[in-house]
Amino acid sequence: MFSTGQLIFAICFALVFILALIYTYRKDLKLHKQHYKGTFWVLVAFISFIGLIAAIKFIFK
Repeated sequence: MFSTGQLIFAICFALVFILALIYTYRKDLKLHKQHYKGTFWVLVAFISFIGLIAAIKFIFK
């Protein structure tokens, strides 16, 4: 499906991309804590809403 070179490139790209994301997140952590207070509850509400939709789907199936 993929050549060896493509797989090596994909793995290297993914590793470098993830490391860059971790580096930038750590660098901006103080700003995130200051400007994005309460976003955890937005995530909890979103996941709960998706769970509620899934539960309704399975109940009325």
